[in-house]
Amino acid sequence: MIDRRNLGATLRGLKPLGHLDHPREMIRQFTPNWFAATMGTGILALALPQLPAIGAVLRPVGAALWLFDILLFLVFTALYAARWILFGHEARRIFGHNTVSMFIGTIPMGLATLLNGALAFGLPRWGTGVIPVVEALWWIDVAMAMGCGVAIPYLMFTRQEHRLDDMTAVWLLPVVAAEVAGASGALLAPHLAGAQAQFAVLVTSYVLWAYSVPVAFGILSILVLRMALHRLPHESMAASSWLALGPIGTGALGLLVLGGDAPAIFAAHGMAETGIVAQGIGVVGGLLLWGTGLWWLLLATIITLRYFRAGVPFNLGWWGYTFPLGVYTVATFRLGTTLHLALFGMIGAVLTATLAIMWTLVAGLTIRGGWKGKLFVSPCIANIP
Repeated sequence: MIDRRNLGATLRGLKPLGHLDHPREMIRQFTPNWFAATMGTGILALALPQLPAIGAVLRPVGAALWLFDILLFLVFTALYAARWILFGHEARRIFGHNTVSMFIGTIPMGLATLLNGALAFGLPRWGTGVIPVVEALWWIDVAMAMGCGVAIPYLMFTRQEHRLDDMTAVWLLPVVAAEVAGASGALLAPHLAGAQAQFAVLVTSYVLWAYSVPVAFGILSILVLRMALHRLPHESMAASSWLALGPIGTGALGLLVLGGDAPAIFAAHGMAETGIVAQGIGVVGGLLLWGTGLWWLLLATIITLRYFRAGVPFNLGWWGYTFPLGVYTVATFRLGTTLHLALFGMIGAVLTATLAIMWTLVAGLTIRGGWKGKLFVSPCIANIP
């Protein structure tokens, strides 16, 4: 005899968003954490064409991922905007939450990967007409990155409650957005038509690097102290151990790309010697930061193995395994082409393969969890019926 109650529960579980009382709850419970998926997807798209020997073959795959990433970003933007329109009084509670508020930084970082993809894939396909669009969106990205880089720490100091033993690497997210925008500006600058525009973007990108990287390293120092005193974070924050690799890899990439642009752009303004110095700083600084990232990469790998042996529940935080690894991978490829050392290309290939496997795993789990509605949870309104 069929148990109708169990059958009904099974059928509800098969429905899209089955764990939500109403489809509109998807909007009510939508948080910026979802934009981390656009970061991970975008950086994989950029890494694939840089693989030695097979990069040209994988370029169409990277382009397809970039187009898919644009769709994701637009959908997430629409959902988050709808939340502010329909549930604004609840959406504002994010500013008082000591974890979810940090993920506001993923919005400009997700946009930055789209702009980088436009230069890598859109420019060859549609021509220089994409450059003014990318430039305009880049300045918007800069404004958002600088805004959240100051506003979120201010809220940490004035409204939120934090303790050292509760600290995780998510503190980095609002701060790192500026250096990601700086690296994007470095990629954009050579494509601009006017020498003055190139110079303005280059100088702004250096400022963005300095706006972010020293602060990020200050947070990293506190993070090491926190883990030494209070051990690893809760298993729900397991992926946060990889977030520290993000500012290190982005910092290295930013110095390398800025240094590559500097000689020509500075020379056009009568500062040829400054450009040569900047190029040298970019190479040496990028290499030193890459070495620091290698230490954290190995440490994060060991920590992750420990977490997974104990069992780790899936959540949207798992996207933290992707972007930091991806940007470190792209920095690795850049070092290889700058120093003409094949070793970095081989290391980059291994890292890209690891990134692709992790992206596939996390994307699959995200689709499954999103379909069932399990991932649409806003801790900011957990106590609101």
